[in-house]
Amino acid sequence: MYMKLIDKKLLDETTAKAKVSPRLRMNYNFHERLDDTINRILNAMEPDTYLRPHRHCNPDKTEIFILLRGKVAFFIFDDYGLILNTILLDPLKGCYGAEIEPGVWHGLLVLESDSVIYEIKEGPFAPLTPENMAPWAPPVEDAEGARKYMEVLKMYLIEN
Repeated sequence: MYMKLIDKKLLDETTAKAKVSPRLRMNYNFHERLDDTINRILNAMEPDTYLRPHRHCNPDKTEIFILLRGKVAFFIFDDYGLILNTILLDPLKGCYGAEIEPGVWHGLLVLESDSVIYEIKEGPFAPLTPENMAPWAPPVEDAEGARKYMEVLKMYLIEN
C-alpha cells in the first residue's frame, strides 16, 4: 500500500469501537510493527475515558497530538500534580494540537463525544513503566478514584 488514508469513514469506524469499549477509547495503529521507529495512532475517545497522567522517560520520547475532531482539555503538571498549564484543543476554534517533550507530566480530559486525536510518538513501542505513571493520580483500576479525579480536572477548567 502506498498511502494510508485518514478520512471520515475511518474516524467513524474507530469511534464506533471506542463507544462500546469498556475503556471508552480505541486505537487504530498506522505502524505495522511495534518496533517501527515512529508510532502513528488514531485514538478515538469518549467522555469519561480515564487516561492517567503520565510522562515518557527511560526511554525518552517526544509525543505529538493533533486533534482531528471533538474537544479535549490537555493538562501539563509538575512533579507533585499541580496543574501548570491547560490547553483546550478544539479544531473549530483554531487550536489543533500539542507537542510534549520527554519527561513532561501530561494528561487529557475528553470533553466531547466522537473526539479523535492523531498521535505520533517515537518508536519502538515501549509500554509505560510504573515510574512514568503519575503517583499523585489514581491508577486506572481505581474506577471511583479516577471518576473523582476527572471531576476535579473538570472543576479546574470551569474555575479557570
